[in-house]
Amino acid sequence: MENPPNQELKRNLKSRHLTMIALGGTIGTGLFLASGTAIHTAGPGGALLAYGAIGLMVYFVMVSLAEMSAFMPVAGSFSTYGSRFVDPAFGFALGWNYWYNWAITIASELAAVNLIMKFWFPDSSSILWSGLALGLIFLLNYLSVKGFGESEYWFSMIKVVTVIVFLIIGVLMIFGIIGGEYIGFKNFTIGEGPFNGGFMTILGIFMAAGYSFQGTELFGVAAGETDNPSKSIPKAVRSVFWRILLFYIFAILIISLIIPYTTESLASEDVTVSPFTLVFEQAGVAFAASVMNAIILTSVLSAGSSGLYASTRMLWDLARDRKAPKFLSKLDHRGVPVRALIVTSMVGCLAFLASFFGDGAVYIWLLNASGMSGFIAWVGISWSHYRFRKAYIAQGRDLNDLPYLAKWFPFGPLFALALCIFVILGQNYSAFTNGSIDWNGALISYIGLPLFLVVWLGYKLVKKTKMVQLNECDFTINGCKDKE
Repeated sequence: MENPPNQELKRNLKSRHLTMIALGGTIGTGLFLASGTAIHTAGPGGALLAYGAIGLMVYFVMVSLAEMSAFMPVAGSFSTYGSRFVDPAFGFALGWNYWYNWAITIASELAAVNLIMKFWFPDSSSILWSGLALGLIFLLNYLSVKGFGESEYWFSMIKVVTVIVFLIIGVLMIFGIIGGEYIGFKNFTIGEGPFNGGFMTILGIFMAAGYSFQGTELFGVAAGETDNPSKSIPKAVRSVFWRILLFYIFAILIISLIIPYTTESLASEDVTVSPFTLVFEQAGVAFAASVMNAIILTSVLSAGSSGLYASTRMLWDLARDRKAPKFLSKLDHRGVPVRALIVTSMVGCLAFLASFFGDGAVYIWLLNASGMSGFIAWVGISWSHYRFRKAYIAQGRDLNDLPYLAKWFPFGPLFALALCIFVILGQNYSAFTNGSIDWNGALISYIGLPLFLVVWLGYKLVKKTKMVQLNECDFTINGCKDKE
């Protein structure tokens, strides 16, 4: 049965919105700040290896998601795909996992805004800046989906331009055209060489690299509000590989060539010593710290706005599918799920306020519980796509009818699935290798995994769901038959 017209999302996102959301979705503090820690910890070679492997995995995840969302563009995205092609309980757990991940991430972005503004206004109120940030990202999401798309377009444009300028200046510095003498590759040979600390150290960087890439899957959620998903999604996903190569791999390479990885300030989380700031200062760019601080502020606001958008749509779709309270499925006359938006904003705000109590212990636990949620979502996308393609063929359908066909099947989704599981299980291996088990460290690191399993298996037990047979997988959209 079809939903009433006024209870459908408005397809007001244009191709340029979706392309820029995909292009700028992962550029943020992971690149501007965390990349320095990765280089300092594992050396330039180790950082490049970790980011390269995770980048390849993310590319396979994105083309898997693109194949499904171009064919079946729904706001529930991989939660819906998990329910249709794996198990309704699995889709239920994926949806709540993703909603929780972004709701808590909103809280961390509010905390980050406070830290950034203290750079300029050290004696100002913490609640003031975080409250203003929450009000802004709420307003951007409340006005209309087109308003969200426009804000993300310009936020992403600022980040993209910054990275491009950084790459150009970095290349000129390496060849001695600006900033002093010719640098070349001499910083790759200092200390222990390009690799520092061995394989286990590099494994630790895998999780950090994964955090940096989280958010790339946002275009799959936005597909439900895109005006021409069969064309816009393939166009957006084609930029993924070049983004990964240009923005992450090249940026890390340039930082490693210009700044010796033994430089202690690379490991700092202070924006004034961001690796980008260090490079710009060495090039003689005036006010480098203030400029980068402003750019990181736009990145944080972009991440908060995107997180609120994604979690709101996921909660609305769960409610529409009767997997969340029904009142959350209501849309206003502009097609905005305002009730889901308000509830998600309140949860993010409460999680942020928790950082002020008990030395932030509650907040840290909440944040750690959401830490591996992105990897769990990628596991869900890869598994769902593997079964989507199998079911599509099993039901006698022609692959040529798909708007977008993911290459390297089945290697792509299976590789992504295996690497995600490997990183999830190995993220805090040291808690089990020091003679005695560090139960506190293990619990903090892995709490997100048992929570996901409890939600999945609990729903399965209560609803008595079973894995969907390939010949029974549902390829309809909102109750309507797809074009055959």
